[in-house]
Amino acid sequence: MNLDFSNSPGFSTYVILLLISGIAMLVIAALNSSGQTVGWRIFNAVVGVAFLGYGVYLAFIFTGGTYFIVFKAFILPVVLLVNFLRSRKSRSTDAAAPQMYIPPQGGGAPQQPYDAAAPYASLPQAAAPYQPYDAAPPPPQAPQG
Repeated sequence: MNLDFSNSPGFSTYVILLLISGIAMLVIAALNSSGQTVGWRIFNAVVGVAFLGYGVYLAFIFTGGTYFIVFKAFILPVVLLVNFLRSRKSRSTDAAAPQMYIPPQGGGAPQQPYDAAAPYASLPQAAAPYQPYDAAPPPPQAPQG
């Protein structure tokens, strides 16, 4: 095992961080309660396997030489964790939101047809509308020419 905090604390810390990040990503990918899409869960799984695999390689198989330390890679697990928590929170908020009322169909009291004039029934009614006198229209004239 290559973990020796007294000999190389930076290397050992890096390997531990890789292992923890990989396991965290795999747990996030395995949890279906977050409401994440299948694509995000697959992405979390791939990143988790990559981190965990590299950490296992460095801890148990690596025999010395050069290795890559990319601390910027630890930004990705933080972003994925924030995305996981945000989607979980939005899912719980959606579940707590009030639902739209849909009246029951059939059964219960019979429904009355809607009367469009009902809102205006209490207004005073006007007299009969104005109508012009009954005069006969002028007779058509024959075309000239």
